This record gives sequence, C-alpha cells and structure tokens, in this order.
Amino acid sequence: MTTSQPPQTPVRPVVDVHHGVTVDDPYRWLEESASDEVRAWVAAQNRHTRAVLDAIPARAAIRVRVAELATSVSPDYFALAARPGALFAIKHEPPKQQPLLVWLASADDLASERAIVDPNVLDAGGAIAIDFHVPSLDGRYVAVALSRDGSEDGTVHVFDVESGRELGDRIPRVTYPTGGGSLAWNADASGFWYTRYPREGERPPEDLCFFQQVYFHRLGEDAARDRYVIGREFPRIAEIRLDTRRGVDRTLVTVANGDGGEYAHWLVPHDGAAGEPVQVTRFEDEVTDALLGEGGDLFLVSRKGAPRGRILRAPLARPVLAEARVAVPECDASIDHVAASASRIHVAYVDGGPSHLRSFAVEDGAACEIALEPVSSVAEVVALDGGELLYRAQSFLTPPAWFRADGASGAVSPTALAVTSLADFSAFEVSRDFATSRDGTRVPLSIVRRKGTALDGANPTLLYGYGGYGVNLSPSFRAGRLTWLEQGGVWVLANLRGGGEYGEEWHKAGALTNKQNVFDDFLAAAEHLVERGYTSRERLAIQGGSNGGLLMGAALTQRPELFRVVLAHVGIFDMVRVELDPNGAFNVTEFGTVKDAAQFAALHGYSPYHRAVDGTRYPAVLFPVGENDGRVNPAHSRKMTARLQAASTSGLPVLLRSSESSGHGMGTALDELIEEGADVYAFLFDQLGVPYTPAA
Repeated sequence: MTTSQPPQTPVRPVVDVHHGVTVDDPYRWLEESASDEVRAWVAAQNRHTRAVLDAIPARAAIRVRVAELATSVSPDYFALAARPGALFAIKHEPPKQQPLLVWLASADDLASERAIVDPNVLDAGGAIAIDFHVPSLDGRYVAVALSRDGSEDGTVHVFDVESGRELGDRIPRVTYPTGGGSLAWNADASGFWYTRYPREGERPPEDLCFFQQVYFHRLGEDAARDRYVIGREFPRIAEIRLDTRRGVDRTLVTVANGDGGEYAHWLVPHDGAAGEPVQVTRFEDEVTDALLGEGGDLFLVSRKGAPRGRILRAPLARPVLAEARVAVPECDASIDHVAASASRIHVAYVDGGPSHLRSFAVEDGAACEIALEPVSSVAEVVALDGGELLYRAQSFLTPPAWFRADGASGAVSPTALAVTSLADFSAFEVSRDFATSRDGTRVPLSIVRRKGTALDGANPTLLYGYGGYGVNLSPSFRAGRLTWLEQGGVWVLANLRGGGEYGEEWHKAGALTNKQNVFDDFLAAAEHLVERGYTSRERLAIQGGSNGGLLMGAALTQRPELFRVVLAHVGIFDMVRVELDPNGAFNVTEFGTVKDAAQFAALHGYSPYHRAVDGTRYPAVLFPVGENDGRVNPAHSRKMTARLQAASTSGLPVLLRSSESSGHGMGTALDELIEEGADVYAFLFDQLGVPYTPAA
C-alpha cells in the first residue's frame, strides 16, 4: 500500500463559445507539450503512478508471467507479399524487440528464410521499427519505411534482396500518422511512386502533416528532383494508397477523404502509356475498395445500395463505373478484404465479428466456401497463381497460422507458417451472446472463460470495445490474455455500432451525430454481463484504446457506477478541440466538427472531458499514453487525468502512465509492451481484489 498522492494541478480556466454555448476548459495549459511546466507535471504524475503500481505486491510476479507469455512463442509471419518464386513477410520473433523483414522461397520452406531488414541490428534498443515494406514486382528490390520511437514518421530505404545491401536512395516524409503512407513499383523496378508530405518551406508549419501527394522516384537519382504525379486536387486530409501489378500499365491511386469511410479512385498511366490520369470513382459513389486484376480488369467494392458490399468488374481499357458489371453480388455478410488472380476472386467476409472465406470464379461467379474454424477470423488473403490462395487465420483460442487453399475446390492444407505458444487455452471456451441496446439493436458479444465457470456474479470480467471507423473487431489470439483468464477472469469482446461488423449501415449508425449509439451499445453489453451473472459491477473492468479510449471516457462519465476499473489507452477525451490536432482534422469525417451546430451539439454532449462532474464517485482509472503519438495527442490523456483527479470523490486512483519511448502503439519495442502489460494486469488484479497466484 502506498500513501502517494497525485500532484496538484493548477486550474487556469479558458472559456470558448460555440453556437451560443459556453465551453469551459480548465486545463488547456496541459496542451503545451513542449513547456517545461507540462514536462514537470508529467514527470510528477509518472512518479505517482510508479509509486502506486510498484507498491502492488504481485506486480513483480505478474511481470514474470507477462514476459514469459510474450516471449515463449514461435515466430509469427504477417504482412505477406507474393512475388515470382518468393514471399516477403514481416516476422515477429520474440525476444527480439522489433519485427524484421524476411524472404522465403515459399510458405512451406522455412529453411530458405533469410533476413532482409532487421531493425534490431539497426538499433539494439528497439527504437527503430518497420512502418511498411513493398517488394518490386520482380522481387529484386524492396522498399522499406523505417521510423523511430513509435512515431510512424517514416523514411523510405531501398534494399537489394539478393545481397541485403542498402542502396543509396532515401526518401523522407513518406509516412506519418495522419494519412499513413504508401508506395508502388513500376514494371522494370527502375523506380516507384510514393506518397509525400510537404517539406519544410513548402507550406506553413501547421500544414506539414496534410496535403499528401504522389511523386515518382527513379533509383539512383536525387530525391529532391523527384517528379510530381498527382494529388494537388485531393483534399487537405487525403490518405493515399498506391498499387501496381505485373502486366498492368497503370497505377491505382486510392484516396480516402480522412477517416470517415469515403474513397475516390484514380488510374495513372505509366511512362510510355497513352493518356492522362483518369478518375474512376468519387467520394459519393460509395466504392470503398479497388484492386487491379490480371487480364486487364479493375475490381471495385461498391456499397451503394449494397451496404454489406458487392464487387464490380470493369475493364481497365474503359474503367467507367456506370458500365461495370457485378462480379460478386451482395450477401448476408459484409466484405472485409479482397484478393484476385487471373481466374478467381477471393473474399474474406465479416459477420458480426467472425469471418467467412469464399472464392469466386472470375468468369461465371461460381462460389466455393473455404472452411474455417468456428468463431475465427481471416486477417490476410494473398492470391497465388493458378487460383490458389494463402490466408492467415486465428481464433481466440488458436494461434495464427497460414493455410493454402484451392479456390475452386476449397481444399485446405496447412503451411509451415504457424505459431506455437506456451499459452495453453485448452481449458477455456468461447461463446457468442447478444446484448440489447437502448434502441433495441442486438449487440454481439464474444465471451472467453474457463469451461464450467459459474454464472454467480462473482467473476472478475474485462469488457473490451472500440466501435469506430468501420473497423472490425474480429477473433484474435493474444497469449498475454492468459494472464487474466488463468486467474479466473472472464474476457469479453463487444462488436459495437460504428465498426464494420455488419457493413456500412452498422458503421454509419455509430458515426457523426449517431456516435452515442456506440456508447449505448457498450453500456448495454456491460449491463447484460451483470444481469446474466457473468460478473457484478464491483468486479467489472472495461478497456479500450484510441477511439476505444474515447469509448472508455464516455462510459465512465455517463455511467460511473457501472464499472470498478477503467483502462483507457491513448484515448480522445476533449471532443470540442480534437479537430485542432493534425490527426484530429482527419477524424472530422468520422466524428464531425464543432463548426456545424448539430455536430457540435453531439460532440459536446458526450465529450468525456466536459462531462466529468465534481463530487462524483468515479471508478479507478489508468491512462497509458505514448508521448510520440501522432494519431491522438497525448494532451487528451493529460487533461482527462487532471479533470478526474479533481472531480472524483471515490478515493480510487486515477493514474497517468506516460512513456517517452512509444507513440500510439505501432512500433513499440517488446520490452516496453511487457512493462505496460505488467502494469495493466497488476492494476486490474489489485483494484478488483483478485489475489494473484503464479501459474504452475
């Protein structure tokens, strides 16, 4: 037990007026990240947090278990890219701090593997991470974006695959958390198209994280002389993805209008090909994805009049949306992602969370179902020649593995790319249930618990949610989750509106002025777990990150009596000022803007920072945050911490855990992840009164 108290936080009121409504902001000064006073305040909060967490007697034993589960796994391969006679993959290989890029002759030949780029060699402390990798179409070179300390502010480097030697080409400011980054090679590997943010001096400082455009770089030439291709006509908040394919003389440019789910698509002819860039779709067309097919086809995922998605086929020679014909009609499940070969279209669907996988003949649409484990997910699909495909599947209880399937027959065989783990989930089971939201909507729940768990209301339960951007929360294997389950915990995933689990209607029902539906769904899930005897309010904890951190803030301010512990990772809490942050501007198409009266009313109505009420008994709260976060300004967590520390009368801790060596979560070193995991579980067990018993 510690007697540490949080540092005093000065109140310096600032008042704004929006649409006649007065908005108070008592801790705006905490937004000044570079000020010495804010740095000193963060350091004091961290000292208090460490005093509380390090005083938990079981914390050391919990860290041992978290580290054991995190490092006692076989390598995991993901982000696969197929090239002639080769596969490129990112390899997660604990206890290495960062994943590395490897080359394989095939998914069945681990002996052929060799490292191409290993960030652990570049920085032994794990500060450098791979943001993305793109092999040339012939597999001769690979372009890799590298960034430091979880910043996602990436510079592209080019490597010769055969020798592993880095070429001299380095392109800065290709990736950033606001709009991401992308790259696509030309046919003969003499150069590539890439996304480029403005350089200093090209635009005002406040615009340097916006106005992403496309440039072309020829290998061996000075990057300062790279050729502009397209993008000046794109929105300020454009997010661009590029793609090329063997035998196709056009580059596909996909442009997202921020994060709200609107997309436009362009085709850019290669050098030597006739014509100018052609716009194929516009934001209002509701085409959410596109891919280049072999044989001169363009495939488009359309949700106009088909919110769960259908696939259209148009010839590249005449890519007119109005003339495209249906290749795959809409069905009961929602299209998640698509891969295509010359003869087949492979489609992963999501249906309330779990996946389905089907393959369709390009010419006649004949469908073949590929069998999956029940309540599982398919995160990646790679099309191979001859109608075959590789796919990566996992469940809550089964580690990720890559399988090979014949798209025509559905025959499946395992590959050598499969994870084995010390974490044994054989004593646990998964059940699917539904909560009923305030407006009658059925909200899917996946519940993981030990077999035979009594529904007596006594089980410590951790409820996880997100609900935004059309993102699907699908079954996933996390070895560290065993730390919770083996102590008698129940773990629950809620598939809320705002996600894409039932298609675009499900997403829109939780976006913009409909955002309160997300919170209602989550609160209904919590009440359902209590009513059905899974847990009680005193034994219920909730967790979410980023947009899910906003969810945590809304849940704890709207129903503080419903939860005992809240874990709000890298969250958004001041919804009135979020759009002033660089990435917050990209979120306007998802959340709305204070400039619009109706949207302001919604934002201000649920903004957690503004809904905190003095004298309220708030639950125990932990705010983990990374100081290098370019997606969500860490000032949100600072301000929310200060507000809750001042408002709460429960006597329960409100802690800020701020890391200087991480960002939003991407690119975080393994040791940092272990330390955060140990803190999270120690806080949970301590606050819920769960005695920790080390695993046998």
